[in-house]
Amino acid sequence: MSIRPVRRIRTIAAGLFLLAPAAAAVQQQHDSTAMNTRGAHVMGFDQNKTTHHFTLTKTGGIIQVQANDPSDTASCDHIRMHLEHISKAFAQGDFTDPHEVHAETPPGVPTMKARKDKITYQFESIPKGAKVIITTEDPKALEAVHDYLRYQIREHKTGDPIDLQSLPRPGPLTRNTANP
Repeated sequence: MSIRPVRRIRTIAAGLFLLAPAAAAVQQQHDSTAMNTRGAHVMGFDQNKTTHHFTLTKTGGIIQVQANDPSDTASCDHIRMHLEHISKAFAQGDFTDPHEVHAETPPGVPTMKARKDKITYQFESIPKGAKVIITTEDPKALEAVHDYLRYQIREHKTGDPIDLQSLPRPGPLTRNTANP
């Protein structure tokens, strides 16, 4: 074998190595676009006109969606309808919507279904949208809820923390010496 074919193979290999990250980025963009398209169909509102947030709490978590434009009453109304719907569906162990949006069963869902009687979902209307507060005292259900929310954070690229955040501790108690 001459040196020329070896160099050609190395050049091709190097080119493929350099193209791999670009191909991955294109695939990731395609996956995100497909998810947003499915999300708009399932949720009833444009994903680009809204902002999702997922928060892990000591007792469960919060799913919150708001319209980016406060005057976009159509998105606000659809967000409220959707989150009220999922709060009821999740309470019944029905996770069809997340499966349809993500084209797979999110982590935590099987346990959340199995332990549905140990988890509560409270819908609340908020300015520009709505939220669902998820609570449980069951350790396995709590772990499942956190797995589910972490998945949503990654999939929707919200930038929300994937771990429980420590709340600021109050300062030391001071004693009022004027009025003991």
